Amino acid sequence: MQLLQGDSADDPFRRCQRSAFHLEVRDAYATATESEPLRRFLNGEPTPSDYAERPWVQFMCETVARGVTVSRVRVVTEPHSDYQRWLLSITASNVAAGEDIRYVPRHRAGDVPPDDWWLFDEEQVAFNLVDKGGRPADMAVTTDPGIVGYCVSVQRHLWDLAIPFAEYAVAHAKQ
Repeated sequence: MQLLQGDSADDPFRRCQRSAFHLEVRDAYATATESEPLRRFLNGEPTPSDYAERPWVQFMCETVARGVTVSRVRVVTEPHSDYQRWLLSITASNVAAGEDIRYVPRHRAGDVPPDDWWLFDEEQVAFNLVDKGGRPADMAVTTDPGIVGYCVSVQRHLWDLAIPFAEYAVAHAKQ
């Protein structure tokens, strides 16, 4: 495994040529850049009009423009945590940037890995590391064929169960 820190965590995205798949299994994240928008959401305040232009969305636009398919599956507990309710409310901007985001209710997912990860070109896995407080703490990357093969099988299994964002959002709009 190789540890990628800071800006080098973008390297697998920049080297990726065909596909980037993200598995998300946590019901909440402690990302510093999200704390204020989440607070605003919980207080019933509107999302800032420029939020769809945040750096991640721009980065995904650039990645998709290079011909890379970007997709993710979010395994979520229902009813949703406050964080997941907020995330569902802002996901349309990620989809508009070209990401194919889908949801699997946790009770339908079966056994899922305990960690989030990215799978790049079905050749490399980057595990999202978090500290004890749940805050992002770099990435651990591997090309180990056994780990990559396992992640590919998890991706395929969950993708078959996954509900596209637009359909899922309509079904959960009142929650």
